[in-house]
Amino acid sequence: MPRSHSRWFTALLVCCAPLAAAQEPLVEPPPMYIAEPFDTGFAGMPLPVSIGQEPTWPRWFAGAGGLVMTRTLPAGVPTMRPVGGVQLTTADASATWPGGFDAHVGRWLGARQQHAVELVYWGVYGIGSSASFIDPADTIDVIPQAPGAMIGGTPAAEFLADARGQQIARSDLVNNVEVNWVYALGDRPEFLPRQGPFSLMWLAGFRFFQVNDVLTLTSLPGDAALGPADLSVATNNNLYGGQVGAKLDWRFLPSVRLNVVPKFLLAGNAITDTTTLTDASGTTATFASGAPLRVHSQLGVFSWLGSVDTGLAWDVTDHWSLSLGYRVVGVGNIAQADGQWPIVLASPASLDGIAAGSSTIVHGGFAGFEARY
Repeated sequence: MPRSHSRWFTALLVCCAPLAAAQEPLVEPPPMYIAEPFDTGFAGMPLPVSIGQEPTWPRWFAGAGGLVMTRTLPAGVPTMRPVGGVQLTTADASATWPGGFDAHVGRWLGARQQHAVELVYWGVYGIGSSASFIDPADTIDVIPQAPGAMIGGTPAAEFLADARGQQIARSDLVNNVEVNWVYALGDRPEFLPRQGPFSLMWLAGFRFFQVNDVLTLTSLPGDAALGPADLSVATNNNLYGGQVGAKLDWRFLPSVRLNVVPKFLLAGNAITDTTTLTDASGTTATFASGAPLRVHSQLGVFSWLGSVDTGLAWDVTDHWSLSLGYRVVGVGNIAQADGQWPIVLASPASLDGIAAGSSTIVHGGFAGFEARY
């Protein structure tokens, strides 16, 4: 090739080299990782996330309040023979509405706070009243009579026959103690979410329930110098056993709940009954045999109890609630003082034994507060 042609060919290659480079782009290698934007470390994996966070609610709870309650009574039995169309019975000593006390304390257990142990006490005291009758003619015959018995060296008939007046008085009390294990199926009722306004909890535990009746008849003898004589019949039922129940809460307002607590107890019942005749100084009368006229009897039976508390709770804060409601307790197969009232005080055998099989309903209102901490 002539030298002039060689120079032109070389110049053409130099001019076409950039065009060839543009037609064949270089391929860069893919990045090994994506840099973290803020350069705070490797962000390839997310932080651990718990599906259900543990609640931070208060674990301890305690509350107290007041009660106003009464009870139903059996049909009365006569305490005197009729005088001029008047006859007192034990039913004339009717039940009143005295006050009482209510308290509870407990603690939630476990990470989810679904289990709790609670101690409950409530009681009402002095349920009863009195009724009296005075006869100017001194012709009241008390029921019972006590043939052959002596009161402080004086025949009992001088106190119980041809009396000028008598009074029948009642004083009853109720005590309740419970130790329960509670299991919440969902959230605790004090912290119910808006999307789930209902809360159901089951409970099981031990319960002690006492019903104590005391009937006292005071007879005023025709001879005022003798002073009165007192006949007392005290009957005591002590129920103890295992119970089951539930607690249902419905939050129908943002901070107000309706709650219902039904419970059922099947219990052994240790019953005692004591009948005593004394004079005004407290000296115990004696039977004709010389035995003291103070007879104590015992009986063991199975009894049952069912109760329902219905109330409203206002959760003022996460730590404080106010509540009020009504409680109904039915107790079956018990003994009551009215059913043990004697017809005659002849001997210890005439007062031996206890008649069970009756029932009573204890009911009334309650109000109080609960603190959680």
